[in-house]
Amino acid sequence: MSRKNRTKFSIIRGAAALGIGLLVAFLLIFFGSEGSTVGEKFSSALDALREMLISPLFRKDGSFSLKNLSDVLAGMIPILFTGLATCIMFAANQFNLGAEGGIMLGAFVTSLVAIYVPVPGPLLIIVAVLAGAIASAAVMLIPAVLKAKLGVSEMVNSLMLNYVIMYFLNYLMKSFLADTSKGITQTFPFQDNALIPQMINNGSRLSWGFVAGLIMVVLSWFFMYRTKWGYGIRMTGINQPFVMYSGMNVAMIIILCQVLGGLLAGMGGGIEVLGRYNVYNWSALPGYGWTGITVAILAGNNPLYVPLAAFFMSYLTKGCTLMSTNTDVPAQLISIIQAVIFIFFAAQQFLSGYRQKLVVQSAKEEMAENNAGKEALR
Repeated sequence: MSRKNRTKFSIIRGAAALGIGLLVAFLLIFFGSEGSTVGEKFSSALDALREMLISPLFRKDGSFSLKNLSDVLAGMIPILFTGLATCIMFAANQFNLGAEGGIMLGAFVTSLVAIYVPVPGPLLIIVAVLAGAIASAAVMLIPAVLKAKLGVSEMVNSLMLNYVIMYFLNYLMKSFLADTSKGITQTFPFQDNALIPQMINNGSRLSWGFVAGLIMVVLSWFFMYRTKWGYGIRMTGINQPFVMYSGMNVAMIIILCQVLGGLLAGMGGGIEVLGRYNVYNWSALPGYGWTGITVAILAGNNPLYVPLAAFFMSYLTKGCTLMSTNTDVPAQLISIIQAVIFIFFAAQQFLSGYRQKLVVQSAKEEMAENNAGKEALR
């Protein structure tokens, strides 16, 4: 299939999955609404969808809301990083689900550096975020090495590792690191020079970490599509036996992609905690890693499309929050929409007939071009 038709198919397939997800959401709202008649239920469902799809950008009077848009962009920051992390790992056909634990560990280690390490000026931000990223990358070596050397499923290992990380960090917090003068489990405050400045002072918590996320998008794309290591990762995902017989070190590629994923996830955790909070108080997995999986699927494992997918997911999350505030529909509806999107993207036979038509069309176009070239040569 030509690149043009591949792009066309990806867009249509993505739009279809999103449309089905929203249709399922509408039906759930319709049947779950408190209206006594069909008309009342339909009106209630439309009001809820309006809150979800329009309110993240516009107020009820139709005016544009910069605060809401800033909230959406701020919500993109952690899932930009977990989306990129998952993209790189999934591109090598490595179903590592460790971005969830990686972002939590990165946030934790970053917080410790931001509290206890005396580094002058803004340099503390860089040192703290790098420490969190390196710690997360080091932990991702566990499922990576087990998969590369022993063939152990990285999906099972990484999934269990998330909870090992969470419970271990909670133990450290409650036993050694918590500020006991507070009513909840949290650390002591960060040093003032560890806080990432805000881009807009409107209460949205949109920090300059958003720009750092966009920079990492560009760097990730360059690595994946302009370096031999990125080529090796992509080819491993497409045809691992070919990569093996061509002389590439498959084990090293498997380890590399998972460690890079951990590095990005940990970096995202560090930037999120320094840009949004002044203490560390996470006691449960934040959910950014699971959303990052949906982002990577929507982006087709292409880092350049991650910002669009992250914006969409953050937009829906903000919309569901407003919907739960202004209507009787719970915000957890976003989890159902994510699940539906995941199901249809993971289904290999979804729109397979349309894909086959595009393959035939591409073959005909290529044949026509070849015939035209032969005629020109005559």
